[in-house]
Order: sequence, then structure tokens, then C-alpha cells
Amino acid sequence: AMADPSSFASPACCLTRHLHLRCRADFGARALRGTAALTARAEREALRCLVLDTRDVQVFKVTVNGQDAQFAFGEKHSFKGTPLEITFPNELRRGQEAIVEISFESSPQSSALQWFTPEQTSGKKHPFLFSQCQAIHCRAIFPCQDTPAVKLTYYAEISVPKELVALMSANRDGEAPDPEDSAHKIYRFSQNVPVPCYLFALVVGALESRKIGPRTLVWAEKELVDKSAYEFSEAEAMLKTAEDLAGPYVWGQYDLLVLPPSFPYGGMENPCLTFVTPTLLVSIAVIKVIAHEVSHSWTGNLVTNKTWEHFWLNEGHTVYLERRIGGRLFGEQFRHFQALGGWRELQNTINTLGDKNPVTNLIINLDEVDPDVAYSSVPYEKGFALLFYLEQLLGGPDVFIGFLKAYVQKFAYKSIVTEDWKQFLYSYFKDKVDILDKVDWNSWFHAPGMPPVKPTYDMTLSNACIALSQRWIQAKESDLASFSSADLKEMSSHQLIEFLALLLLEAPLPLSHVKRMQEVYDFNAINNSEIRFRWLRLCIRSKWEEAIPLALKMATDQGRMKFTRPLFRDLYSFDKSRDVAVKTFLEHRASMHPVTSMLVGKDLKQDQ
Repeated sequence: AMADPSSFASPACCLTRHLHLRCRADFGARALRGTAALTARAEREALRCLVLDTRDVQVFKVTVNGQDAQFAFGEKHSFKGTPLEITFPNELRRGQEAIVEISFESSPQSSALQWFTPEQTSGKKHPFLFSQCQAIHCRAIFPCQDTPAVKLTYYAEISVPKELVALMSANRDGEAPDPEDSAHKIYRFSQNVPVPCYLFALVVGALESRKIGPRTLVWAEKELVDKSAYEFSEAEAMLKTAEDLAGPYVWGQYDLLVLPPSFPYGGMENPCLTFVTPTLLVSIAVIKVIAHEVSHSWTGNLVTNKTWEHFWLNEGHTVYLERRIGGRLFGEQFRHFQALGGWRELQNTINTLGDKNPVTNLIINLDEVDPDVAYSSVPYEKGFALLFYLEQLLGGPDVFIGFLKAYVQKFAYKSIVTEDWKQFLYSYFKDKVDILDKVDWNSWFHAPGMPPVKPTYDMTLSNACIALSQRWIQAKESDLASFSSADLKEMSSHQLIEFLALLLLEAPLPLSHVKRMQEVYDFNAINNSEIRFRWLRLCIRSKWEEAIPLALKMATDQGRMKFTRPLFRDLYSFDKSRDVAVKTFLEHRASMHPVTSMLVGKDLKQDQ
């Protein structure tokens, strides 16, 4: 068995198969406290101990089948946390199960949790809490085998202030007054499909819901719930399309939850309850993000990477499915347009990280590397490029979706590595082994930088973006008068984003050009977050001082790392904004999400 370099657990010795969690959310102490009862099965004879992952978690008592058990913490590691070693009162035979119950309390500094004061919410009346466990933060809530190699079912009872609602990555199973505290009520949840710990999720807040489909509620604070229901109305159509492409949806409910603006990702595919950023409410990326999170219900949540080194198995396949859904909804040219946009995004990432950087490998080595630090668009876009290239090599979209459906069926409920995927690819296409053998697998998997081969893209929708960006790149001062608002009248928002993305791949434009662009296109007036983000980066790179306050505002009004980190990095690189960027970060640091604050701190050389 391949060991997971990001975890202390040894699932080959002992496997946790079910969790019964009972805890209460204490907003005053910013802590979750309670008991985690893990059903553990011995995988070998004469088993005497169980090692669990923890990070900044207090443990008060451990019992095994009701008997007190000894436990000890090992040495603390900078990002993996501290192993917890539990000694069983009696040894277990192979195949024997025991219930290991741990009394725990999370730390107010837990890297998995963000606690909000009422002032930090839309409604301003009630506090709010959400978790983000991917990749290795579940251990910062309660002790667990925090590796995607292990999947477990769970049942949870969460006590929260009675004016609030608790939701989890599970099906809702009722609520009742808390017998121990009349100011609290208990919400119950059950997840009967085995999930890895990184898909454990909890949110507590003054949430309301609207029904937008037969299996979908949208949850948000009152101020955002109607807007959210309107923006996410396509969810059921996407679920149906995804089922047609990948097979039946096994999770029951598919709800969506809109989080506060500091949520660090566009979306998080928590089972039964996708988490999304409110930046989507002013974005055309709604369809893209929802299609992506819906797709994870098959690739990632059902078939899971065994370690984070094989993260591309989750993300490459999910981007592939997301773009297949987009192709169904908007046509094949649109799918190719999005695919080419992804290739440019990959170029952009590799320009930033460096083409010799080992984190630009498709399969990365995470020995002593924090998965949060290694995170980038590479597993998404290099992974997608490989699948898109194989689709073209092996007979086109209809042929390749047959493989994807069979792959999901073959590995559903399991955790796998790249070699498992590749062996299945070879057995599925056994009549095309000669074609597969020509693929430069070693470069695709293990070489840094851009892939060895570029797939073929239909250019119909990209040509207008390329032509306009080239006009700006080649324009001399005397040509600036030739630009006008009419340049954009045939272009979609998607094409505007691509136009700006193309300019960001080039050397910075002269300041005169960017000022003229604002005069004729008035990009400052556009609230669409995807356009605004790229426009402000363009301005800062061309050293337009008037854009500094706008870029700082966007970097701090929301906390989606895709926007916040590049904006802060560009502000830091511009001598006129470096000091104010650092000062602004230090002022906002305490209210930022813990992972965002750690990563932006590194970018701005402020890490402690």
C-alpha cells in the first residue's frame, strides 16, 4: 500500500469505517466540543494501537468499547499537525471492530474553521461558522484518519444556538430541542455513502432556504437567498446532464449553500451540499462553477484520489465533465472555447510558478510539502488537457465519455492512484493499445512545465478575442484613436474575459493604452467579478496608480484565493503599491480565512 505523505494514519493496520459525532458549537469560545466515536476495524492480527491525525485539537478522554484507553500525542509537525496514538486495552484480531470514542475540543485557531462575529455577516445580527476541510484540515476539528485513502459513513448530532441553522455534507435527519441547554437545539445528519474526511463539512448560521428543483434547496442568509435561487436555477438541468454523461446520482439531495465573501474557493463539492462563493452572484462563472461542483459527485466524491499527489484524478476528470456539461448546454464550439481558455490559464500558472517547478508536474511529490502551498490550476488544466488529448486520439467525445462512465462504475466508492486509472484505460481501449503506447506518459505525468503535446482546439469563438488583443498589443500611440466601444459589441462576457486573459499573458501594455481602454470600454463600471479581476490586474501591471485602491478593495472585499492572491501579488510587485498592500493585508489578516491569510502572508513575505 502506498503511504500518504500528508497523514500520520496507517489504514493498512486499522481502518475507520464509521463516525458518530456529537458536538456543540460554542460561539463565545470559538470551539466545537464533543465526542467523536469511530468504528475501527483491525486489518492485521494482534492490533494494539490506532494512530489518528490531529492539529491543534485538545483530547480529554478516550474509551475503546466503553473502557478507558491510554493515549499520547507525538511530535508536532509544522503543517501535518500532531499524531495521536491510542493504545487499546485489549488487542484486536484481524477483522474485529471496536468503537473508539474521543472527547475533544477544537482550537479557536483551527485551520478548518472560520468563525464570524455578527458584524461580519450580511444580516449583522447573528454569528456564523463554516468549515473547509480539503485538503488536510479535518484533523483540525476532531481526531481522524485524515487521508483520502479512507472512506467512512457518518452520523452527526450538532447542538447550536436555537435561532441558527446547522447544515452538513449529509442528508438532514431532523431537529429537536437540546435537553441540556434550552437556548440550543440539536440538528441531526446522516451520510450513508462512505466519504473521505476532507468531505466532512459543517456550517452554522442564520440561513434560509428556497426550493429550486426536485432535489435542490439553495441556502443563504436572508439578504442573498432570493438572488441566489435565481442565479442557481440551472442546477437541476446540470444534474440531469451529468447523470446522462456519468451515471446515476447516488447522494440523494443536491443542495447549494452561499457562504460569506471570505470563503477561499469558488466552490467546494461537499456531498449533498455544495458550498459556493457569493462572488458568483456577480459573475458569469455561475454555470462553470456549478457544473464543476455537480461533476464532483462522480469524479472526486465517488472515485477519489488515494493521496493528494494524485489530485489530478479528482480535478482533471471533473473539469472534463464540467466542460462536457457546458458543451451540452451551449454547443461544442463553446466547449472548445472553454478548453482553450483552460490551456491559457495553465500557461499563466506555469509562467507564475516557473516551468522547472516540480509542483507543475501532473503527479507531484508531497513529501514535506504542504498541499495548500502546492495547490494551483495544474491538476485541473494539465489533467483536463491530457483527457482532451486522449479524447481526440481515441475517437472523439462520444467514444471517450463511454470510458469515463465505465471508469466511474469500476472505481465507485474506492480511492485510487494514477496507475489504477492508466491500467483501466488500457483495458477499456484494448483494441487501441498501439495508439496508447505512443503517448509520452512519462512527460505527461512526471515532467514540469507545459504538456508535451497541445490538443487541437476549434477557434471559432477565440478568434475575435485573439484579434482584438493583438490590435492592442501592436497599437502605437497614434493608433489609440482607432479603438471604440463598438469593438466589444459582438463579444460575449466569456469572450471579454478571454480577451483580458490573453493580454495578461503578454508583457504589460503601456499606461497610455490602459487609460485609453478605460475611456472606450469603461471596464471600471463592470461588476462581473471575473472581468473586474483581470482588468484590475492589467491596470496594476501597467503601473496605473489610480487602480491601486480598486485592486485593494477587490482583494479584501472578498477572500476567494483565485482573486485575492494574484491581486495582492501584483500590488506587491508594483513599487508604488507595495507598502500599502502589506499594510492592508496586516489590517485585514485577523478577519481573513486562516488558509488565505497563511498563503497571502507567504506571497507578501509576511509569514511568521
